[in-house]
Amino acid sequence: MKAFITTLFLLCVLDLSAQSPYWQQTVDYTIDVRLDDKKHVLQGSEQFVYHNNSPVTLNFLYIHVWPNAYKDKTTALAQQQYAQGEGLLRFGDESVKGYIDSLDFTINGTKAEWEFHHHEDIVILHLNEVLLPGASITVATPFRVKIPSGEISRLGHIEQSYQITQWYPKPAVFDKNGWHHMPYLNQGEFYSEYGSFDVSIT
Repeated sequence: MKAFITTLFLLCVLDLSAQSPYWQQTVDYTIDVRLDDKKHVLQGSEQFVYHNNSPVTLNFLYIHVWPNAYKDKTTALAQQQYAQGEGLLRFGDESVKGYIDSLDFTINGTKAEWEFHHHEDIVILHLNEVLLPGASITVATPFRVKIPSGEISRLGHIEQSYQITQWYPKPAVFDKNGWHHMPYLNQGEFYSEYGSFDVSIT
């Protein structure tokens, strides 16, 4: 029995030592945003430094632009809510809906190509040059968010009472299992990269 336990312990140690070291990406944000509480609009600009701490060379980034989940009846959020008996995004007036626009991505100061990826609340940002392990890039974009009704989900307003969540473009998580680029749903969007935030709010 003692020999069995010793063998099992050695196998566990050998298995752990064979695994690659833990890593996670880092994203450092600088954001300047203004709230217009008459038009219920956020107008902002964002810059983030994306640090590739992975052992993988990256050719693109997935970016969440989750305010577009509130855009119309075709979004994943609208379909989820309709299946649950909530039809505000499907049948509601345009005034209750929301979106993000005015996106114009640059990478290290150079204009970058991007497109929506299967859902209008996920962007694939094509890198101008490959991002090697240990390297970093600076991504910037202006953005404008039309804030939806607070009756729909977490992001929204009821008159001048605001709950502002998931409002700025942010990279999806890239970890040992690959990219986690999911559309916004009522549950499931909280997995995010760690980093620092320097945010100016007017």
